[in-house]
Amino acid sequence: MDRNLLATTADGRPVGTTGAYSFELTLPGGSHVPAAGVSAVGVLPSHRRQGVLSAMMRHQLAELRARGEFLSVLLASEALIYGRFGYGPATYTQRLTVPCRQAAFALPRSRGTAGAPATGTDTGLDTWTENGTESGSVELLRRAECGAILEEVYDRYRRAQPGALSRPHRWLALGAGQPPVSPAPRYVAVHRNAEGIPDGYAGYSVVSGTLTVDETITTDDAVFTALARFLLGHDLVTEVVFKHFPPGHPLRWQLADFRAGQVSDDTDWLWVRLLDIPRALTARGWFTDGELVLDVDDPFLGERGRYLLTVRDGKAGCVPTDREPDLSLDVRDLGSVYLGGTAPSTLVRAGHIRAHRPGAATLADALFRAERSPHCLHWF
Repeated sequence: MDRNLLATTADGRPVGTTGAYSFELTLPGGSHVPAAGVSAVGVLPSHRRQGVLSAMMRHQLAELRARGEFLSVLLASEALIYGRFGYGPATYTQRLTVPCRQAAFALPRSRGTAGAPATGTDTGLDTWTENGTESGSVELLRRAECGAILEEVYDRYRRAQPGALSRPHRWLALGAGQPPVSPAPRYVAVHRNAEGIPDGYAGYSVVSGTLTVDETITTDDAVFTALARFLLGHDLVTEVVFKHFPPGHPLRWQLADFRAGQVSDDTDWLWVRLLDIPRALTARGWFTDGELVLDVDDPFLGERGRYLLTVRDGKAGCVPTDREPDLSLDVRDLGSVYLGGTAPSTLVRAGHIRAHRPGAATLADALFRAERSPHCLHWF
């Protein structure tokens, strides 16, 4: 941990702590920016509800600003705590369970000839291009054998995936940055493209007939499918559980039986807090032109600002303005929509964002969307 903050009593006894890691966060549009990863937050039971946590968080945010940082992120142990400090849930994850007996893949309908849609199932384990030629293969390795491969593939993945965080070399060497896993032996299925270059992997373990996938790392849907085929094809396995499955991923649609993939544990993951709104909004990429006036309230820091967001050709300008607002929102809601994982119109319907004119929420949805759904697999 790079930065630690300790709260003490008048006689020097420690009663609370918080810290932060230095990460790089990938934003929509492919930019990579510094982000403070807040962690190790706690207050002794004897000093709770005495303002210790609020004082620590306020001091920490001030320190981050003084260092020139404009984004802070965390994984919320309790959802009710961190919203009041200006953090909003920005990425989401699911658990997908697929019984192996129902794991047949449908033949892609786009492969059918003109006037004759493709039907049936496709049980091959290789990756195939649209014209039906083999484009890669999967091999099985022990985790201890492939540290360099994991580091290389993960770094390429996180640079292309909105919401992903960097993993320092020392974290990968320790197996850190991933959720706690069972003590069972861990394996890695590595996908290589036609040139033999690793372009994806899945880490997993097998216990009592259940194959549990800790993470699947690739931004290529075809590679993800090839890895899923490999995992679902294991002998003596009754089900495969993808622990951190990206919402909206097409795998369920690729199964012959859509209902075979059962989704559970649909939950938030990375929470985002904006510390400098103009810098944050101009740092990410944009995919629709337009203008919005945002009236942003930050009650925890006692601040309020109104900003004109102007997007042209994928770039944004953001300046203070006295124009009438299109949307009024809390800074936590701005954090939720920032990476494109939460539609502003959803928060309008929930009563958290106020739209002041017809069409404002629709325009905000178009502006804040990302080229692919944000997803974060990092545990810290």
